[in-house]
Amino acid sequence: MKKRHLYIILCIGVLYAGCNIPKAVQKQENKAMPEQYDVAADTTNTALVKWQEFFTDPYLCRLIDTALKDNQELKITLQEIEMAKNEVMAKKGELLPSVGYGAGAGIDKPGRYTSQGAGDASTEMTPGKKVPDYLGDFKIGLEADWEADIWHKLHNAKDAEISRYLATVEGKNFVLTNLIAEIASSYYELLALDYQLSIVKQNIGLQQNALAIVKVQKQAARANELAVQKFEAEVKGTQSREFELLQEIKETENRINFLLARYPQEIPREKSDFLSLPLTPVSAGVPSQLLANRPDIRQAELELAASRLDVKVARAQFYPSFNISAMLGFNAFNPTYLVKFPESLIASLAGDLAGPLINKSAIKAQYLSANARQLQAVYNYERSILNGYIRVANQLSNISNLQKTYGQKVKQVEALLKSVEISDALYKAARADYFEVLMTQRDALEARLDLADIKKGQLSAVVSMYKELGGGWQ
Repeated sequence: MKKRHLYIILCIGVLYAGCNIPKAVQKQENKAMPEQYDVAADTTNTALVKWQEFFTDPYLCRLIDTALKDNQELKITLQEIEMAKNEVMAKKGELLPSVGYGAGAGIDKPGRYTSQGAGDASTEMTPGKKVPDYLGDFKIGLEADWEADIWHKLHNAKDAEISRYLATVEGKNFVLTNLIAEIASSYYELLALDYQLSIVKQNIGLQQNALAIVKVQKQAARANELAVQKFEAEVKGTQSREFELLQEIKETENRINFLLARYPQEIPREKSDFLSLPLTPVSAGVPSQLLANRPDIRQAELELAASRLDVKVARAQFYPSFNISAMLGFNAFNPTYLVKFPESLIASLAGDLAGPLINKSAIKAQYLSANARQLQAVYNYERSILNGYIRVANQLSNISNLQKTYGQKVKQVEALLKSVEISDALYKAARADYFEVLMTQRDALEARLDLADIKKGQLSAVVSMYKELGGGWQ
């Protein structure tokens, strides 16, 4: 009859708790991802290529390899993985009974006019000897406690931490992808600056030759002081640009050194013609492949899975929990009696069933917060997918437009270089003034510098495309 009453009470408690759980806010499914980008669909995906195969420059590969060993941000992320792994270990431990040991010693004197004191006063420990006023208390034993996971609260909490652990691993992969891309982009920027510096130095030489010619012409009364000052100002302006480029080179080198976790030093790099560097072909594949390749999307998906489990854990707080506790040990008023068996043996076994009944505001607040975090995770997952798709689409367009821009800029540079030769010849023949020579040289310099920037943009766009597709971490 008692078991029946207990069962009825348990059912009533569970039903009462279940009826008072706030309703969770549901989110409708978002629109499906497009089946392809603006280009023709192709299942070939560059993200599957390892970075050692994607980058062919040996100097760049050595820089990336060093960064993967020494970069501080990557090391910080690895420690986050270790912390997440420890959280999984802790949650697994909560599923098992906890067993501890303890020992204690004390002394106790109850008041004479208490039930215990009055009883002790009339109790003989041995014939003719009463219980002393000050009585020792010595104890040693084991204690165990275990919560039966009836509602899978502990299992869901463990699974949530496993998902978060896997999410930190994806976070590490995302750091890898960004790190490799940043080093490669900075390296190509460094090569572009080297090339621009060589152009500026060449242009300084041309301008100094022109200045020397103008000075000779002035002495021959074929030019005036204004022309000399104009040419000399142009030389000084180009020389100042040389120092600006040297500063940019130094800062770019140190940016790479920072990523490699080392103090400033020269970056070894390719010294061949920058404009002749080949562009690695990239294939975007289909948009659905982003879900498997991009670490940030995979991380958001795992965080979403963890948040859904958190809601289940918070919901289980409304239901009663069942705990079992046990104790086994020895207890005596004299330490010499602790070894006497079974007189000093103490043991207990108890089961507790407890659950919230009135004033569940705190539990409701935790449940609603868990549901709100789940919705946040849903929106973050959707945003990650949308962000990945748009970034890839932007880079596809960028690569195409840069290729067209580069072709036109090459033709412009060729035309301007010819015009420099023509203007010099016409000036020497007194058929063009110095202003035309200056403007032609300036336009040619700017066009060649722009061409280097466009080439750098092409190389960086290929690197960005590789990163946006989720390449580099495999």
